[in-house]
Amino acid sequence: MKQKFNIITSTCVPLPLENVDTDQIIPARFLKATDKEGFGDNLFRDWRYDKDGTPRKDFVLNDPTYGGCILVAGRNFGSGSSREHAAWAIAGYGFRVVISSFFADIHKNNELNNFVLPVVVSEEFLAELFQSISDNPKTEVRVDLPRQTVTNLVTGRSELFEINGYKKHCLINGFDDIDFLLSDTDIITSWEQQSKS
Repeated sequence: MKQKFNIITSTCVPLPLENVDTDQIIPARFLKATDKEGFGDNLFRDWRYDKDGTPRKDFVLNDPTYGGCILVAGRNFGSGSSREHAAWAIAGYGFRVVISSFFADIHKNNELNNFVLPVVVSEEFLAELFQSISDNPKTEVRVDLPRQTVTNLVTGRSELFEINGYKKHCLINGFDDIDFLLSDTDIITSWEQQSKS
């Protein structure tokens, strides 16, 4: 059983960059591993650290001013290759939600499969979020999965977001695809018995 989703209220980490691709999220040299452990340590590795491993003070993940489990990213997040490791890194770092005005489709699905909720908002709402976070790093955002709303708690403005009904069900119940099938074992068994008779 994975961590269930319901309503998440958190401060945010702003990444106002467009066209962030999966190689920037997790560089290719880290793709040899087949286990999800440790990927969060290398999220945005080449932006977070110098070549000698020294943290770059000017990168947002190294700035103690910002924190929380919501990443607010610029348009076209997760473009490039289809590597699922990028979603592993985002989840491994501790982000539960990524907000952007556009996600690459494959990356969006990879996030959902790794219990990270990708929330698509309008360009206007995204710009307002970035402004609110810039004005006050303690700005909180509420993401209500059952109602499919995202709210800037500073301005009170909300938007609806879309999500596949099956994925919503899985996130709310903490199910991956196998958990979902196991949850319906009785129904599957009954169907099999009926089809044999």
